[in-house]
Amino acid sequence: MIEVIIDFDNYFIEPIAEKDAWRLCDFIVSNADRLKRYFPKTLEQNLNPDLSRYFVTKKARQYHAKEEFLFKLKEKQSRTIIGLVYIKDLDWNKKQGEMAYCIGYQFEGMGWMTQSVKALSKYAFDTLGLITLQIIVHHTNLGSTTVAKKCGYIWKRLLKAEHTPPNEAALDMELYELSKRP
Repeated sequence: MIEVIIDFDNYFIEPIAEKDAWRLCDFIVSNADRLKRYFPKTLEQNLNPDLSRYFVTKKARQYHAKEEFLFKLKEKQSRTIIGLVYIKDLDWNKKQGEMAYCIGYQFEGMGWMTQSVKALSKYAFDTLGLITLQIIVHHTNLGSTTVAKKCGYIWKRLLKAEHTPPNEAALDMELYELSKRP
């Protein structure tokens, strides 16, 4: 059994596991419109249960190899996946990583993602030994920008043509950073 990383009143956060394939597929498919622009790879890799099974197996392997960390937010009552947080693009020499996150439409605006990003930022610093975390968002993604700011991430610079959504031109993205305090 996977150890719960962080436990809150209504939900908990733990690493993605192979047993999560069906629930992850349900989460992704029910939030496809929300995910298609900023999480197109996650979306395309979870469009059916077989794809999700392969995806979670790969992500669990990457987690154990410390290549990338994918966490699920799971509601306690229904046990459904309500969000995801990645700690990715790790540079162990610089002790730096990027956080990316999404939450289901039913749970937007409840403060749960802010709470999760704060907790996982602390986890990344204290447990993983990272000293710099980045969040890259588009200026129109107000929810994600708000989460970054509420979690203490500081705007650093504009990243020209950083992300290309499916069937769109490349987008300039905003870089926010948080550094571990000594």
